[in-house]
Amino acid sequence: MQIFREIAPLRAFLVEKRRSGQTVGFVPTMGALHPGHLSLIEASKRENAITVCSIFVNPAQFNNPDDLKKYPRTLEADQSLLEKAGCNVLFFPETKTMYESESKVRFDFGDLDKVMEGKFRPGHFSGVALVVSKLFHIVEPDTAYFGQKDWQQLTIIQHLVSELKFNLKLKSIPTLREPDGLAMSSRNTRLSAVQRKKATVLYRALHEARQWLTQSMGVDEVKKKVQQLLENDNEVKLEYFEIADSVNLKLLNRVDESDRPILCIAALVGEVRLIDNMFLYP
Repeated sequence: MQIFREIAPLRAFLVEKRRSGQTVGFVPTMGALHPGHLSLIEASKRENAITVCSIFVNPAQFNNPDDLKKYPRTLEADQSLLEKAGCNVLFFPETKTMYESESKVRFDFGDLDKVMEGKFRPGHFSGVALVVSKLFHIVEPDTAYFGQKDWQQLTIIQHLVSELKFNLKLKSIPTLREPDGLAMSSRNTRLSAVQRKKATVLYRALHEARQWLTQSMGVDEVKKKVQQLLENDNEVKLEYFEIADSVNLKLLNRVDESDRPILCIAALVGEVRLIDNMFLYP
């Protein structure tokens, strides 16, 4: 596996690969890799000659400086996992490489970044869009791979790609889960053993909400039942549970299959913030 820390050598390497007709798949990450990330690497390897993974903990997308400080950093283990997975290239830039000075660029996605994650993390998606734009320009992939767990992020990136005319395809890969249903996440490593068990309530809430909705229960009633489910444990604090159109993220007060509804949830388990989602109609 080739490892690059600077932009110019990475670009030169990829230019040579493209000249020989090889396609490039790209998996952007913030490290602390788990099998969910590796499923993205595997998808890229199936479809491309060259797979590039980036690891960069992007300061521009963190609202809470303490959250940025505590974000797990496990480069040595990550590198080993990527090598075993057959990743071809690791791009691991320093912060000063990606941000030579404080950025003045801001993105506004209208209603897309004002709901759910955007409501609770103002400015988060502007920071995501900024670093993803930089990475797309640097790597110039044929296809970029993202996990379904960050569905709102993926939807916003889809609009970014369309609006800025990036010459690439986006692919969503289904969320990988632990045997008890918990969505795999780098943040799970920060949970205590007790909190880890309690965190499964997010998946249970989504699963039960889907059943209630398919049994024709109203959206408002389902929201109340989800809130009651999470209120049973004072260490789990619900931030939001919403049902949205999966294409335009419009929040729904009734469900219809034509809206392609997705159920989205975010909660604090202790001090660790977790998100998850599930399509209403699989």
